Amino acid sequence: MTTRTTATSESILAAVLKSLDDNKAEEIVQVSLAGKSSMADHMVIASGRSTRQVTAIAEKLIDQIKQQFGIVSKVEGRTTGDWVLVDTGDVIVHVFRPEVREFYQLEKMWQPGVGPASEG
Repeated sequence: MTTRTTATSESILAAVLKSLDDNKAEEIVQVSLAGKSSMADHMVIASGRSTRQVTAIAEKLIDQIKQQFGIVSKVEGRTTGDWVLVDTGDVIVHVFRPEVREFYQLEKMWQPGVGPASEG
């Protein structure tokens, strides 16, 4: 039995980043949502090379977060594998195929001076 770690947004973020790195996710970007959004503290965006890898990265992340923190993540997009969203509560993770990531460009939406936080 695995000893569970206390789930703070920072400890969840660290576990997410480690899982993505361990599972060969590419172009990992983290965005702080503190003061920008009430939906979460952090957002992480990463890519997988194929639908199979995107799905595998997400599945392993979901298992890791459940084992380490006892958190059952909300998941969308798992069946298609083009874009899987994993919501841990404090950290939202998007895993994309490169073409889909390029199309949506989520990183640009959350850059300073752009996107929801800057709208008046």
